[in-house]
Amino acid sequence: MKVAIYSRGLDIEQENPLLILLEELNKHDTQILIYNTLTEQFHIPEHLSTKLKIFSGYNDLDESIDCIISLGGDGTMLDAVTLIKEKNIPVLGINFGRLGFLASISRDELKVAVDALVNHTFIIDKRTLIHLDSNIPLFEDAPFALNEFTIHKRDISPMIKIHTYMNGEFINTYWADGLIVSTPTGSTGYNLSCNGPIVFPDSSSLVITPIAPHNLNVRSIVVPDNNIISFEVEGRADQFICAMDARRELVSKSVQLAIRKEKFSVNLIRLNENTFLSTLRSKLTWGLDKRN
Repeated sequence: MKVAIYSRGLDIEQENPLLILLEELNKHDTQILIYNTLTEQFHIPEHLSTKLKIFSGYNDLDESIDCIISLGGDGTMLDAVTLIKEKNIPVLGINFGRLGFLASISRDELKVAVDALVNHTFIIDKRTLIHLDSNIPLFEDAPFALNEFTIHKRDISPMIKIHTYMNGEFINTYWADGLIVSTPTGSTGYNLSCNGPIVFPDSSSLVITPIAPHNLNVRSIVVPDNNIISFEVEGRADQFICAMDARRELVSKSVQLAIRKEKFSVNLIRLNENTFLSTLRSKLTWGLDKRN
């Protein structure tokens, strides 16, 4: 088995779980690639460090890797997706953060997770990505997102007008602070915080949700993900913010933007017992009622 380990960076007290993970993988003679900042941050014992290979980005990974293990929160998993791109490497999220909706495996389950990888007793969830097309290069070589694409006004500017179209047909003009186009995976993130609906991960849909709209009669809309959604932005400020997951850029309002389903998808690993509904209940207390 060959795995890569990625993290944005861990706190010093999280060194021990990292070493436990390396020891567990080493027991199974696993080939391990580890992200360069982790070897710089922590002292790894020689009997482990001599067996490690260092990687620093996309070009160091290939499809011979069975899994990339993300150590952190959901944001770390989103970063990992931009590292692997179209290489079809499954992602396993170990939650070293707070909520851990995507990275739903706790650090106390490290041995269980490694055993599941070795014995192939896990489930692969294929998740849709969305792609941004624009008439100028944006987001370097990763213009795609697992959760959502967002248009947002700048911090202190007035609300903006977002003219929105589907396959060239006018949908609506949103007078709002911004607009979210969410994947089913992202429906439980920023979209949910803005009163958007929860969508099942395999529903082949996109959700369009306004952010703080200045209308009482504007709601989210769910559309099939085989459509192209395009935008024209008006506002008093010359620029607005575009975001792909946690990455953001300042964009001129003259830039042309369109969202479509990405040509490739991402595979997320989950343990058998962690279904979407059970995660909704345990992480978001969905359906919690004292009478039940």
